Amino acid sequence: MVRTVRTTSTATAMAAVLAAAALGLAPHQAQAAPATTAAAVPEASSELRFHDIPGSGGITLKGNVYAPSGARPGAKYPLVVLPTSWGMPQIEYIAQARKLADSGYVVVSYTSRGFWLSGGEIETAGPADTADVSAVIDWALANTAGDPGHIGLGGVSYGAGISLLASAHDPRIKAVVALSGWADLIESIYSGRTQHLQAAGLLGGAGFLTGRPGPELQRTLGDFLGSKLDREPQMIEWGRQRSASEEVDRINANGAAIMLGNAWGDTIFPPNQYAKFFEKLTGPKRLEFRPGDHATAEATGLLGLPNDTWTNAHRWFDRYLKGELNGVDTEAPVQIKPRSDSGYEGYADWKSVGSGGTEKLLLPDSEHLFANVDSGANGGVVLLSNVLDQFFQAPPTASVPLLPRAFAAVWQSPRYDEDRRVRGTARLHTTVTPTKSDGTFVAYLYDVGPLGIGKLISNAPYTFHGRPAGQSFGVDLELYSTAYDVPAGHRLAVVVDTVDPLYIEHNPTGAQLTFSSPRTDPSYVSVPLREQ
Repeated sequence: MVRTVRTTSTATAMAAVLAAAALGLAPHQAQAAPATTAAAVPEASSELRFHDIPGSGGITLKGNVYAPSGARPGAKYPLVVLPTSWGMPQIEYIAQARKLADSGYVVVSYTSRGFWLSGGEIETAGPADTADVSAVIDWALANTAGDPGHIGLGGVSYGAGISLLASAHDPRIKAVVALSGWADLIESIYSGRTQHLQAAGLLGGAGFLTGRPGPELQRTLGDFLGSKLDREPQMIEWGRQRSASEEVDRINANGAAIMLGNAWGDTIFPPNQYAKFFEKLTGPKRLEFRPGDHATAEATGLLGLPNDTWTNAHRWFDRYLKGELNGVDTEAPVQIKPRSDSGYEGYADWKSVGSGGTEKLLLPDSEHLFANVDSGANGGVVLLSNVLDQFFQAPPTASVPLLPRAFAAVWQSPRYDEDRRVRGTARLHTTVTPTKSDGTFVAYLYDVGPLGIGKLISNAPYTFHGRPAGQSFGVDLELYSTAYDVPAGHRLAVVVDTVDPLYIEHNPTGAQLTFSSPRTDPSYVSVPLREQ
């Protein structure tokens, strides 16, 4: 049975969207109509219809279709397919789907397999999920006015990850908008060989609450959170099979226009992996980074409110599905919004973001730490801390002079006479000597004001296993990419400790770490800067 609902959103739908935004798990999508088909956009409101859509393997996906009202008989309109986010039902995209349909798009959204009333089990963007995308496209072309020559795909978070993977396997897809998603699942939640505890726990919990995790996901999540190192190769291979970065050659061969968007402080899918993936794309592409946490940069658009990310997503589909010459392809392909400023900056590529050179902060003094005690320096709370930074410029803070030196290593720069505009990826190089063969440490970069209060600029974890006790080894660690302005009169501080609630740490009882700076291999942090 098919049900028709007018475009006025119900209270239930809006409550669900608001809940999604609060969780940071909600996706966003956009669509467009081809200039060669259905040139006139209907003035009447679009209509929403709910459908059971056959997925791959014989399952049923719960979906909905927004189509232009008053469409001319036989006319074709660009088709955009929107897989839902992790844990979200099919109504997630209602506000934006209506806008797109009103301007001449056929929009099909569906609840991803294993969640809510859709059939199957949660495959975590596995082969069955990408096959579902193609099955939904097949159904839409047979049952709607969707144009087979103008097909777009997109989503936020889980929908973004599925969209990128599907673009490697279905050459009919001409444009993709992937917001707050991942291209490399391993680097996202296992960077520095460290489990991102809060991120994985949140996703796992939401999966069990709203869906049916398959046996492979249950086993992998249990191995991951249980720190089963003997299963590490299998976990890494599982993640690679679900990473678009492993399929980039096929994506490039298919030639879809790819737009990527993410937040600097995304605690589920940090920005570094998106930037690296962007650099490997050879077709039309765009990369946008803004302040915020997971999916919060897109959140207001879920209610149809003005939103830069959604506006550009619409422009992207308009350009590559409609063929409109709206200028989105002539702008600088990398657009970033600094965390401490309201303006956007455009760059020719990701490598140009830190085009002002790097400032190397030497870490000359040897520092000795006792592990297993939280010094007070940490990356905050998943989905919360970076939202405060987004709206109030209030990132996690620490009183740097008061950090206990037995549990935190601290190095500080001199006070700066002028602003330092940090842009891109800071890198730590140091030498570590452990007293145990396993261990974890977390590096932080702070903006320290006159009163010694440090505002977190970036951080990243690092874990090692099987190192000979007492033997030194070198470490090169990328901190999470960011754009942050350090005011004149402030200084930069590098802090290292061994415990952070965001991550699982692997320091045995009684472990100690020494960070040194040998004359032949000095320790430092390189900080990329924007040209003044």
